Amino acid sequence: MKAPSKVPAAQSVLRVLAHLAAQRGPTPAAVVASALDLPRSTVYQLLDVLVAEGFVVHLPEEHRYGLGVAAFELSSGFSRQEPLSRLGRPLIAKLVDRLGESAHLVVLHGRDVIYLVEERAAHRPSLVSDVGVRLPAHLTASGRALLAALPAAQLRALFPTSGLEQRDGRGPRTKLELRAVLDRVRTDTYATEDGEITPGIASVALAVRDHAGWPAAAIAVTFAHDRFAEAYWPEIAQIVAATAAELSSRIGGRPR
Repeated sequence: MKAPSKVPAAQSVLRVLAHLAAQRGPTPAAVVASALDLPRSTVYQLLDVLVAEGFVVHLPEEHRYGLGVAAFELSSGFSRQEPLSRLGRPLIAKLVDRLGESAHLVVLHGRDVIYLVEERAAHRPSLVSDVGVRLPAHLTASGRALLAALPAAQLRALFPTSGLEQRDGRGPRTKLELRAVLDRVRTDTYATEDGEITPGIASVALAVRDHAGWPAAAIAVTFAHDRFAEAYWPEIAQIVAATAAELSSRIGGRPR
């Protein structure tokens, strides 16, 4: 149980903002008050202040509230400061030192993953991934770890058509096949990819979750398939999981 806040008003403001950020669209004040178990009068007062400061916008015709431009500027500042890269880079380096294999940190952008951190182990095969590279999320272990953590509705929005991109005929061809892959990820609690990006190269990955339990990023270890028997992959996953949990803690996240 969290200790009571010494600044309850500040905590309430942050809870309101976090709640609005987690919704799919603008929300009535009464719904916010009910969800946060706060008096309606308090919520209206907080919303009035947030509207005045630009963090929230009021839609009078709809009787709803949504995030404002100032909140967007906060998110832009987050992107500019690259906290995930800065916090993740030393952890990825430690992971590479421990396993002697290459590792990386990615984020989901649409249907692709973008590589934020890439640490190469010495004397290991060259990889197609590098910082700034984009690859189809459904073909990579890190992308599958992220996709498996998304709500079903968002997955349907990301993949509205049945056919999926492949590389040299490898990887899931349809949404049904992708669903089976993601079901396996949820069952195993980690994701894998074996030769679907580069023949002979495999990866094991786990998601990094933020304060809302949302998949903010993913960490993966990549290695030559013949380096480790598949029976050993769950042990690799445990090591990656410890790194993912540490990065999650550093960004104020919580486990699933």
